[in-house]
Amino acid sequence: MARYVTTVSTPQRAEDVFRYLADLRHLTEWDPGVRSVTQVSGDGGGPDSVFEVTVAAIGHDLALRYRTVQFELGRSLTVQAESKALVSVDRVTVVAEPEGCRVTYDAELTLRGPLALAGPLLGPPFRRIGDRASAGLRRVLDGTAS
Repeated sequence: MARYVTTVSTPQRAEDVFRYLADLRHLTEWDPGVRSVTQVSGDGGGPDSVFEVTVAAIGHDLALRYRTVQFELGRSLTVQAESKALVSVDRVTVVAEPEGCRVTYDAELTLRGPLALAGPLLGPPFRRIGDRASAGLRRVLDGTAS
């Protein structure tokens, strides 16, 4: 398993930031590893939302269907994608602060089957991917690392 956690402080309102991040169609605006996002069900971010997310992978693009598995309006959400080869879980937590909010983005990637043996090798490339996404998140939220 590989894990990447980043926290960003932003002067933006917590409600606006949560709404923006819950709608995965915005991923292409801040995560350079995401090629495209199509909403499959729901309308924006919500408890029944499903998104088809195409990400850059070694040698080809990979389409993952993310389902919202936990949703607490304005505070937190968890989306999960599963394939034969992997499980990807992303958790977003937004905490209101006097001068904006603090966002924590926690991503886990677990390989399945025979690929699971390569799990420990995922750490360094997953950190590089996460660092680029974190920089994009800080940029779109006018934020700073916390």
